[in-house]
Amino acid sequence: MIERITDETEFETWDSRDIFSVRILSLLKSYGCKYQFATYFKQVVDGKITAIMSKLDGDFTLSITDDADSDELVHFFCVTGYTSITCSDNFILGSRYDEGVVMYSDAKMDYSLVGVTVDEYPKLMDLFNFVDYNTMDFKSWYVDISHRVRHGTAKAYTLCMGEDIIASGILSAIIDGHAIITAVRCGVEFRGMGYGSALVSAICNDVSGRVHLMRDDGMNEDFYKRLGFVDNGRWRIYR
Repeated sequence: MIERITDETEFETWDSRDIFSVRILSLLKSYGCKYQFATYFKQVVDGKITAIMSKLDGDFTLSITDDADSDELVHFFCVTGYTSITCSDNFILGSRYDEGVVMYSDAKMDYSLVGVTVDEYPKLMDLFNFVDYNTMDFKSWYVDISHRVRHGTAKAYTLCMGEDIIASGILSAIIDGHAIITAVRCGVEFRGMGYGSALVSAICNDVSGRVHLMRDDGMNEDFYKRLGFVDNGRWRIYR
């Protein structure tokens, strides 16, 4: 049975902290159950929660166990409709998708910063322009990320040389000491100089637990493995 939750405590028995669960649970902590644009669902089989879902506007995130009823989940998404579904490749839906590699790191590595500083509270407009979200509206991005930062479920970082941003990274989801890192970028002229590695290491050291990420196939594999990340399955986004 799949049902919408109306109380944040309904996910308390869910002990997985994979990348998808971190994304779902941090959204729940950020917005709770009181908004129509952020809703949450659970699948229960034989009295046990076998899948949890969040829906932000039309975008779902799904985390499942081996006991999940996949047929019921497929029917749910077909009836409900969706803009996208982010999940592991263990969930099969007859729809087109993008996919790539999930990685995580428990490592806390030494790093050095020479002539640069880490800003843990950057101006979000400057960060938005540096990352170059060319398909995203700044106002909607700002409202969401600033709300999450205020609730302790996200954090932004920039590496600065004087007044100039040379690298960036965002923990877009934080829950129970686990986090997801996104928006990692180093200015073209500063690549290959160790600045990006130093910033990512600093961000990982700022997290008490595991740091997750999603990367595309063939992209940045060596970079992240040098920083202690290991492959941990595959992500899939159905559209």
